[in-house]
Amino acid sequence: MKTIHTVALMSAVVALSACSSMEHKSAMPTFSQDSLPTAVQVPAGNKVSMETVGKGTIWYECKAKKDAAGQFEWVFGGPDAGLASRSGKSVGKYYGPPATWESNDGSKLTATQVAVAPAGAGNIPYQLVKANPATGSGAMTGVTYIQRVATKGGVAPSSVCNAGKVGAKETVNYQADYIFWKAS
Repeated sequence: MKTIHTVALMSAVVALSACSSMEHKSAMPTFSQDSLPTAVQVPAGNKVSMETVGKGTIWYECKAKKDAAGQFEWVFGGPDAGLASRSGKSVGKYYGPPATWESNDGSKLTATQVAVAPAGAGNIPYQLVKANPATGSGAMTGVTYIQRVATKGGVAPSSVCNAGKVGAKETVNYQADYIFWKAS
């Protein structure tokens, strides 16, 4: 009889632990865009499908300024970053050009910039992009928008860009959160 009670008690503890674990997961805070500038907020009718942290580099190329004879500037070339879940697990990569988000499951997409907003001195701006249809089937399937938030670094190099350096490329480190949205 003691064995039956012990087994029943242990089963109840396991069941309660599972319920407690599920409750904790559903009570986890989800991303809120309320504090973001309006320009980079995702329109109503969409919900967060995935939150990632991107860490890597952005490369820039020294080029002549358009319509400004004799002037030069560092021009954004493209990113090369790994994407990880909030818990640190690798979930994909972000690279370009063209800017491409690729999941470890093989699904990937490109996107068109909708808006940017300042993110503080020394940081690349917040960004909102509208996703193009994904290729492959997986995490990127059905994504409607991607937000770049919580940016750190990534601005153009501070080194000199002049006629003697035209064509030179430099990389800078950066980090940003990429929030993926799907229609709700």
